[in-house]
Amino acid sequence: MNAKLFSWNLFNKVPIVGIVRNLTLEEVKQILPLYQEAGLTTIEITMNTAQAKEIIRYAYENYHNYLNIGAGTVCNKEDLEQALSAGAQFIVTPIIDKKVIKTCVKREIPIFPGAYTPSEIYRAWQLGAAMVKIYPATSLGPDYIKDLKAPLNKIKVMPTGGVSLDNLQHFLQAGASGFGIGGQLFDKQLIKEKNWIALSSHFKAFVSKLNPKATSG
Repeated sequence: MNAKLFSWNLFNKVPIVGIVRNLTLEEVKQILPLYQEAGLTTIEITMNTAQAKEIIRYAYENYHNYLNIGAGTVCNKEDLEQALSAGAQFIVTPIIDKKVIKTCVKREIPIFPGAYTPSEIYRAWQLGAAMVKIYPATSLGPDYIKDLKAPLNKIKVMPTGGVSLDNLQHFLQAGASGFGIGGQLFDKQLIKEKNWIALSSHFKAFVSKLNPKATSG
């Protein structure tokens, strides 16, 4: 599939990458319109989700004009090819795999590889990462991002894991360029209860933290 290009313009409006893990295609079909209507712009489906390729394909075919559709937990070239053939417009990895990064750079597909230490983060950036996913950010917190950005100020970083409504602004002020958010965004209980109205409000709360204009009126 020759996917439409990733839109940085869309991403920058609300720089949250919502991480879909272990949800069904039917659940995602319910969630996507709420996600888009709330003002969220970028969504990642992890490749270790049971119906990952089907979900990516459905999301791309129906929402690529409104959302950036990506694939996460891409660990090798096989995962990458499957994700791209399903229509993924960007790639997220939990680790640094040189082949995966270089392939994405060559094909002009934004890739956000996972890294943890300053050396790993710098290496991922040198290889051509569009943004480096700081993972897991749970125990590191915003201060780590602030300390990291002091010497590595040109590197765009996306803390992932442990980012919530409570600390989103702190990560932003520390210098984060984006945020990977999974369970905190896709509230399992609300999805289980099919409480779509509450889930919609929950999505909007995240948007208003970063872009109050997007949810006003």
